[in-house]
Amino acid sequence: MSSRTLRNILLGITTLCLWTTPSRALPPQEIPRADRTIHVQPADTLKADLGEGAIWHPLRKSLFWVDITGQRLYELLPAQRRCNQWRFETSVSTVVPESDSTVVIALADHIERFNLRSQHRDTLAHIPSQGGKLRCNDGKCDPAGRLWIGTMALDGSPEAGTLYSVEPDGQITVQIGSVSISNGIVWTADRSTMYYIDTPTRQVCRYRYDEASGRISFEEVSIIVPEAWGYPDGMTIDRNGKLWIAHWGGQGVYQWDPDSGELIRRIAVPALNVTSCAFGGDRLDTLYITTATSPNDSTDFPLSGSLFVCKPGTQGVKAHFFGKKN
Repeated sequence: MSSRTLRNILLGITTLCLWTTPSRALPPQEIPRADRTIHVQPADTLKADLGEGAIWHPLRKSLFWVDITGQRLYELLPAQRRCNQWRFETSVSTVVPESDSTVVIALADHIERFNLRSQHRDTLAHIPSQGGKLRCNDGKCDPAGRLWIGTMALDGSPEAGTLYSVEPDGQITVQIGSVSISNGIVWTADRSTMYYIDTPTRQVCRYRYDEASGRISFEEVSIIVPEAWGYPDGMTIDRNGKLWIAHWGGQGVYQWDPDSGELIRRIAVPALNVTSCAFGGDRLDTLYITTATSPNDSTDFPLSGSLFVCKPGTQGVKAHFFGKKN
C-alpha cells in the first residue's frame, strides 16, 4: 500500500486498510445485516472529532473516553446526567483507571497520571516518538496492571509504530515491532491469552500471554475482516469470551467468535466510523460506543462523533486498573 493512501486515511482516523481474504460467512461486498432488536442512541450531546478509548471506571461509576485530535478527555456520569471534560495541549489517545481520583492517560509521546480532582499531572514514562514523527494511539491495562500502549506514524508510514508495555515504575518494554496502527487489545478471563489488532492487517491476532513476566508469543490469526465490513479498531471482550469490535467504515460494532473466526452479529450505529466500545453500568450490561466524524457526515450521518449507548443483552468484564494486580 502506498504512503499516499495511508496518509489520506490517517487524516481523520485511527485505522487504514489492507487487502484480506473474504469472510466465510457473507460475500465481501456486503455489510452484514444489523440486529434490529438492539436500539442504539446518543448517550450525551457532546461530539468528538475523533472519539476513542471508551472505558468504564467502576469506582466512579462513569464512562471515560477521549477526543484524540480534539485533545480532550471526557467523563460521562450517567446517574448524574452530566459530563466532565478536560483539555490538553496535545493529542490524548488512551485513558485507564488507577484509583477513585486518578486515571492514567497517553498523550502524544508520554504517559501521565492525571488527578481528576486537583488536575495535577505526573509523567510516568516517555514513549519513543522519533522526534515527533509518531504518536501514541490505543491501549489498555493487562491483568497485572501494566499499561499496553501502541504508536503510529503521523505521516502514514507503514510499520513505523510499536506496541509497548509500561510497568508501574515507568519501565517500558517493546512487545511487538513494525506496527502500523496499534488498536484494540484485550485479555481472556483465564489470563492466558491476549487478542490484538494492528488495523492495516484487518486481522485480530491471538497471543499466548504470561501474566507474571508480561511476555507474549504469537499463536494464530483468529479473525480476518472482509474489506467491505470496514477496518477493525477498538475492541472489548464479554463474559463469554466473545470479542466486540468497533469497525471504522463498517457502521457498527461487530460481535465475533475468536475461536471460530466467525461473525456473530452486527449492532448498527448511526455513524460511518465507529472507533471503540466498552461495557459499563453497575451490571456491565450497557455498551458504550465512540465514533468519529468525516467530511460527508453532516448529511449522511449527522450524529457522527457522538458517544452512543445500547443494551446488547450481554455482560462485559471489569476494566483492569493501572499499577494493580487485577
